Amino acid sequence: MRSYGNIGGKRIKKANVQVFGFFLIFSAIIWVLVQLSKEYNRTVEIPLSYVNTPLDKSLEDTPKTLRFNLDAKGFLLIWKYKFFKPELIIDLSNTSEVGSQLVYNIQDNRSSIENQLGIDFENADFLRDSLVIDFQPRKEKRVLILPKTSFNYDVGFSAVDRVQLAPDSVTVSGPENIIDTLSSVSTTVISASNVSKDISGTVAIDTSNLGMLNFYRNTVDYTQKVAKFTEGNVEIPVEVINVPRGTNLTIFPKNVMVYYQVNLKNYEFVKADQFKIVCDFNEIQEGVDYMLAQISEMPRFVNNVRLNERKIQFIIKR
Repeated sequence: MRSYGNIGGKRIKKANVQVFGFFLIFSAIIWVLVQLSKEYNRTVEIPLSYVNTPLDKSLEDTPKTLRFNLDAKGFLLIWKYKFFKPELIIDLSNTSEVGSQLVYNIQDNRSSIENQLGIDFENADFLRDSLVIDFQPRKEKRVLILPKTSFNYDVGFSAVDRVQLAPDSVTVSGPENIIDTLSSVSTTVISASNVSKDISGTVAIDTSNLGMLNFYRNTVDYTQKVAKFTEGNVEIPVEVINVPRGTNLTIFPKNVMVYYQVNLKNYEFVKADQFKIVCDFNEIQEGVDYMLAQISEMPRFVNNVRLNERKIQFIIKR
């Protein structure tokens, strides 16, 4: 015959163990919660980061952490300062300059620290009165800003003048060896298509690959006047310069046609005697029987100027 007494006893013992284990865990949880609800005084260490570094200074040595004794409940100490350490942001515009150091006074910045860390200074005892940051002065220089453009004008329209920037230069600070070699910076690309009216806007200064420098501004305003243009042409005689004394020179063609674009309202002011086309005898290459014509003078209000013929044949008569 089978005995059921032992089986029943084992089940009772197993149930008792489970109940005991439950109450043991429950008691442990209660004990932990009680301990975490108590007030403790512990030393807390938090990481630091810095903002608003003065543009004329380069930081040499910055404290990485700040330590203080804090009276707080155990739960807050573990949860906030062990697992999720807050970062304290130090605003360097709130420092005083002493010699070659910036001094950030803890008490003077009490409100900012309390708000960031969610603490009361009455419950905190900072282990230092201030943060001291060493710095080196940075060299400053005013450099020219060059516009970088990609414009496509509508048919019959063109720029009256070059793109104008305001301001056209920017103050930059940085290491002396870099500043001394820097003469200009450019904007990011300004682009527009089918342009038929004046262009204006704001564009960023291209600071890529210049991360070691500080820019006193990051954007500039730009404008460009655009107008309706028409094409004109004039026939101009070719002049040869630097011809040696006694040299009898014959050229062909003697005249070339100059094509140009001009603002419609200035068309009537374009005259042939405002252009000058020259060839330089000194630039003749051995074995070559032509010279290249160049535009040496033209009205400042015309653009896209070109010649119908640049190669000027020549014969030297003995």
